[in-house]
Amino acid sequence: MITLTVADIVRQFPVEVLVGEDHLHRVLKKTKVRRPGLEFLDKFDFIAKDHVQILGKNEINYLHTLSDEECKLRIQNIVYYDPPCIIITSQQEEPLGLRQFCTEENIPVLRTPDSTTEMSAKLDAYVVKAMAPEIAIHGVCVNVAGIGVLLRGKSGVGKSETAHILIGRGHRLVADDIVVLKKLSPQTLLGTHDEKNKEFLALRSIGLLNVVRLYGRAAFQEETRIALDIELTEWQENSLNNELEVDTKYKTYLDVPVPHIQIQLQPGRDVAGLIEAAANNWYLQQQGYSAAEEFMKRLESEFAKDENKQ
Repeated sequence: MITLTVADIVRQFPVEVLVGEDHLHRVLKKTKVRRPGLEFLDKFDFIAKDHVQILGKNEINYLHTLSDEECKLRIQNIVYYDPPCIIITSQQEEPLGLRQFCTEENIPVLRTPDSTTEMSAKLDAYVVKAMAPEIAIHGVCVNVAGIGVLLRGKSGVGKSETAHILIGRGHRLVADDIVVLKKLSPQTLLGTHDEKNKEFLALRSIGLLNVVRLYGRAAFQEETRIALDIELTEWQENSLNNELEVDTKYKTYLDVPVPHIQIQLQPGRDVAGLIEAAANNWYLQQQGYSAAEEFMKRLESEFAKDENKQ
């Protein structure tokens, strides 16, 4: 997990530092921002601490209706919960007492022109993604028609070459060789690059390619949700390769199960085409459609007709 500080917020978003420029090293411990509610009224031990606090128009307008002493008391209550920073949205003027108490407690105060809704959504998304548990694995990550696919297999099996063919067919590279996987939720796994390999694809006998320079911006995507794990393996003569529909197998990363498919390689096989078919079939399955079920229904219908004729 990456450690985030208030300085990261300052670098990432359009904010100005009103108070606490020397304390931007404070660490963010929680992934969700909060808007003060009960914190305005009194101190409650059960209220979660350590959240970034956002003061929007509703909060600022409420504070302006209070007397000077009452306003300072409410601000003091927020500071009591030790937020890593406080953000004022919509370029509003800071309420009375905020600068004083935050200076005393070394809490940075930031101000942004963004609305409360905009800032909350963007900051939540950024923090959740940045603080997500992550691992790096050997493989290739591509986005095939909007579906994230993780390609794995032994070194030299043809993962990068397959990705290159997919790019030529209009799909997108996310990462080659090293894929960073981030767990955003118990069901969501995000695949991305490690910055060093961004936009690069390594092909044996050719060398390193920058896919954006060669094929344009549409050839690359920063990240994708992983929907399929496809392993490229050597062809096995005695294995069963004509199943009507294989029971779904899963590969688990960071406790997130991902549907797993094994594609055996053989000269002349259109591996990129099989990956496209697998991705499109996965999409249809998410819509509730199964080609195997439809086929079996047709067979049952034909059997029923034959029995009626007899």
